[in-house]
Amino acid sequence: MRLGPHLHRIGNDLVAVYLIDTDEGVTVVDAGLAGHWRELTTALTSMGRSLGDIRGVILTHGDTDHLGFAERLRRDHGVPVYVHGADAARARGEIKPKNTWGRIKLGATARFLWYASRMGGMRTTYLSEVVEVDDGQTLDLPGAPRIIGLPGHSPGSIAVHVPVVDAIFVGDGLTTRHVLTGRHGPQPAPFTDDPEQAVASLNRLEGLPAAWVLPGHGTPWNGGVKEAVRQVKAAAATGTKG
Repeated sequence: MRLGPHLHRIGNDLVAVYLIDTDEGVTVVDAGLAGHWRELTTALTSMGRSLGDIRGVILTHGDTDHLGFAERLRRDHGVPVYVHGADAARARGEIKPKNTWGRIKLGATARFLWYASRMGGMRTTYLSEVVEVDDGQTLDLPGAPRIIGLPGHSPGSIAVHVPVVDAIFVGDGLTTRHVLTGRHGPQPAPFTDDPEQAVASLNRLEGLPAAWVLPGHGTPWNGGVKEAVRQVKAAAATGTKG
């Protein structure tokens, strides 16, 4: 899916991966599931690019449904993989997330699990090496992505602000489609380590100018950063999860 002249999405509303395409090459934000590899190569071809044009992968956090093809790119193509230091061990498989499920609806949960299984979600390859990043850092990658600490979903969750594509990539800092209930619209993401901290961290995004708020799960949001954060806080306050 082409979201803009320099911005593409692969995957779908269940699990999404983003590509930033500039004259300097391609930056990948999150790596989805292992089975997204074919979609990655197809998208690159449609963009007139190849795997050799990828300069780096930024992980918004270290959960398995964001690691996907990252190690394959690193190992086979020499692409560095960036992750916040607080999630480095998680991305290497040295520690496991809490995986608190909360409320579910059987149909929505079954669709998510079926899709994840079909796309290789049960055979995660953890990272052997990562490049650790920190809050406030601007990376020397296409688009000059800036790291914004967004702890809560995991200790090292981040948002990635890329002005050249007018977007903030939020990973699981929020979701616009709850994969366990099927509810749509900006809301807290499931499987969050510290829900209160995750919502409080969103205050760091409110003043940022961006047309797009792009979650790891759900429809791309173009209704404004402030409104997305407002809706997440409202959902959290009322306990709306489905």
